[in-house]
Amino acid sequence: MRRNRGPVVDCDIHNSVWAGALTPYLSKRWRRHGELFGSRSHPGSMYPKGAPSAARHDAWPPSGRPPGGDLEFMREQHLDPEGIEYGVLNCLGGAGTQLNAEYSAALSRATNEWQIAEWLEKEPRLRAGVSVPYEDAELAAVEIDRYADHPGFVQVLLAARTAEPLGRRKYWKLYEAAERNNLPVGIHFGGGARGVPVTASGWPSYYIEDHTDMAQAFQAHVVSMVCEGVFEHFPRLRVVLIEGGFAWLPPLMWRLDKHWRRLKEEVPHLKRAPSEYIREHMWVTTQPIEEPHNPRHIMQVLEHLGGSDRVMFSTDYPHWDYDDPDRAFRVRLPEEDRAKIFADNAKALYGLS
Repeated sequence: MRRNRGPVVDCDIHNSVWAGALTPYLSKRWRRHGELFGSRSHPGSMYPKGAPSAARHDAWPPSGRPPGGDLEFMREQHLDPEGIEYGVLNCLGGAGTQLNAEYSAALSRATNEWQIAEWLEKEPRLRAGVSVPYEDAELAAVEIDRYADHPGFVQVLLAARTAEPLGRRKYWKLYEAAERNNLPVGIHFGGGARGVPVTASGWPSYYIEDHTDMAQAFQAHVVSMVCEGVFEHFPRLRVVLIEGGFAWLPPLMWRLDKHWRRLKEEVPHLKRAPSEYIREHMWVTTQPIEEPHNPRHIMQVLEHLGGSDRVMFSTDYPHWDYDDPDRAFRVRLPEEDRAKIFADNAKALYGLS
């Protein structure tokens, strides 16, 4: 029996592309391309052999599809027993990491069509992120415009390990399209386009380093988007940091504000302190939430963030570090904060009703 009696909006559920799933949604040209040349991309980190697909051991469906690849099994194991009112699908199929930009766009379009047919039309509780070839912003904008009117798509999905910091102008056409269509931009853990290491100092030795260091990529994007003036140019743009943690965000804001006060002449396009842009334009998801030794200190983190208005619950189903809604917080949240984090903030951001 669930202890959490309130509604739950899960902002990070992974639906997986199984072998051949996208074939019906690819044109003859791109099916042939895939048969002859296959994928050309630089993978990100490799998951441990003991946890293929980074999945829970119990998340492999009887159908033989990969974890997150079987809707009926997802209903039985996650949506129904956890009482998920809405779930946001973040499909990490790798379409955006292709070196061939046109093939990346074709795979993105196929992924979106597959999500509509196999997930959104079959399960009314689910929403999804638009898959885009994010290293080519003009092609990404085409995909955003194509699917923005579909009620099942509630954000644009990027990966954290991009070829360049996300404030760079090469990505601005993507933000323009997202703002034009009133869609938030979700930046999710993972990626690896162009073989960019997860750290500023190169490739780490161990999986534990890679898994921990991913927060560095999120921090770099936050700093880049603020300092490059993304939010001055796109004042209605909203950004969601997905599966990157968030306890690091308050000290990052403090550091940015301190340096901005001394170096603001270098960035005259910034009209306000960096922390003000972050608090206005950025949301975070809870999994993997940092857990202080004293659980009550998480309330101090929320206080330093300016409150709980920008925090949204996520489970990361079906991955091994999944957070159960009943156990995600080791401290008892005030009811107002609980309601915001578990449902209200996501409903407001994504327009769920």
